[in-house]
Amino acid sequence: MSLEEYTNFLLSACHADEITADPVAHWENIRIQQTRMIESIEGHNEIKLLGSNVDLSLSVKGRKFNNSYGKHNLPDGEIYTGPVEDSVNGWVKFSYPAIYQGQVVVGVELIFEQGRVVSVKAKVGEELLLAMVESDEGSHYLGEFAIGTNSEINRFTRNILFDEKLGGTFHIALGAGFPETGSRNTSTIHWDMICDMRKDSEISADGVIIYRDGKFI
Repeated sequence: MSLEEYTNFLLSACHADEITADPVAHWENIRIQQTRMIESIEGHNEIKLLGSNVDLSLSVKGRKFNNSYGKHNLPDGEIYTGPVEDSVNGWVKFSYPAIYQGQVVVGVELIFEQGRVVSVKAKVGEELLLAMVESDEGSHYLGEFAIGTNSEINRFTRNILFDEKLGGTFHIALGAGFPETGSRNTSTIHWDMICDMRKDSEISADGVIIYRDGKFI
């Protein structure tokens, strides 16, 4: 993007552009919307993610979702928690490159059994991916499960502060969790990886579909 394009993108993502009459009121409305999202998903025993890029199940029973609505970060727009550590099963193919301290890994594929990563593949940067997963015991497990809700962030920028909020995506993080969510996972790493859910995808909570093609329903 040019400087002008990026400036407009940034202001739009922060809802601080000329189109937004009252940014503070806008973010307060985001808080209310995301509170309803959290109510539909928090505390359920089985969250199931299905789509062309994912077939994954996990539990958030007893875990708290945090509502990110511009209080600590701008841009913002996500809900997140720490999944029950041994509950994650299935596979995911990440739509976007995974970036760690400036190093790029493309085409990451992970398989989980009883919470633990049991298979790791990547098209580019697989050696780094393997090394990071082997950092310690906690790096084999998830510390975060989150859903991005900011539709004004409509492209991948290689800046995780933006990219993890991408509307219509979810992300999971290998490694350290957030204790305030109930996560018990500890690790020297916390690595976010992002997957698109905007086409032919759904999320269900204990068998009830709550999210389809990138939006809560």
